[in-house]
Amino acid sequence: MTHFDLAIIGAGMAGASIASRVAGGRSVIMIEAEAQPGYHATGRSVAFWTESYGGPDVQPLTTASGDFLAAPPPDFSPNGFLSPRGALHIGKQCDRQVADDMISEFAASPLHFDRLDQADIASHLPDVGEEWSEGVWEAGCSDIDVAALHAAYLRDAAKNGANLLCNNQVTNARFKDGVWHIETARESFTAGLMVNAAGAWADQVAAAAGIAPIGITPFRRTVLQVETNPAIPVTAPLVIALDGSFYFKPAGDGRIWLSPHDETPTQPCDAAPEEMDVAVTIDRFQQVGGWNIAKVEHKWAGLRSFSKDRLPVIGRDPSNPQFFWAAGQGGFGIQTAPAIAEISAALIRDQTPVLAGVDSTKYAPERFR
Repeated sequence: MTHFDLAIIGAGMAGASIASRVAGGRSVIMIEAEAQPGYHATGRSVAFWTESYGGPDVQPLTTASGDFLAAPPPDFSPNGFLSPRGALHIGKQCDRQVADDMISEFAASPLHFDRLDQADIASHLPDVGEEWSEGVWEAGCSDIDVAALHAAYLRDAAKNGANLLCNNQVTNARFKDGVWHIETARESFTAGLMVNAAGAWADQVAAAAGIAPIGITPFRRTVLQVETNPAIPVTAPLVIALDGSFYFKPAGDGRIWLSPHDETPTQPCDAAPEEMDVAVTIDRFQQVGGWNIAKVEHKWAGLRSFSKDRLPVIGRDPSNPQFFWAAGQGGFGIQTAPAIAEISAALIRDQTPVLAGVDSTKYAPERFR
């Protein structure tokens, strides 16, 4: 079969979740450039679900995704994907206003925060330094099983008839006689609708299709897996610096996942950590409290791709409604995947998305045209 109703470019979390929602009654192919889906951003996530992450305009998407992630339909997955963690946002005295502003900017949302002093912070994170005196507690934060969620979306898409083709990078696409003629390194296809879920490569895919790019910029994010001495308890919360300089969370067996929260603009690529970023990561962590890094066991980097206003881009391109954007999902694409897939599926069906608390029009591509 070489003609499909939909060709979804990219089979990471964005592409797989959309395929899951639109396959069945429509012929769908996911065209993935890598040998395995989810190789770049999806496979390198630090795996937490935090409603405040991404700011007040992303929060509705995260909140709307929560019920599905916690208790998915039994025919999708017998188990949920969230495990309670809690998030501890910490800062020094100079960050007091940042903590207060964080709470106030979500005042109109359903999120609940507790303002903490140094003693409260130490109760959540023993051995933290006394200078970390300003804190905000976000009880609703959870770990998310990214691999299981992605696998469930791929499995559900396949069950509904979607095809997956890996090792095929799109090299050219022409819209002619009402259909897309898509060429990859190995095969050619035609499709009625082209869905751009290519992550860091979204602007490149658009350009290959003759659609004006909208300014999707990839940023490199560094992560280390380290062993600490003394060990940080596995029950410790996700810890996020109020000034945006680091975050870390337990990874089990006395290990943590640690990031300097870096954002280095880069070209789309198979990202790798820079040694300077690794050194900065270690230095920032060792200023937090009474732990030493006994061993750096693993280090990696992933790409987080943002639009110019740092909101996702979801919808048909005004220049050609048969080109659909599902891009710019930054570091929040996994935790918002159910909501974004729901919005995308409705728009693909020419329906109005209906999600409680979500104004999907603010994510439309028209804002860049």
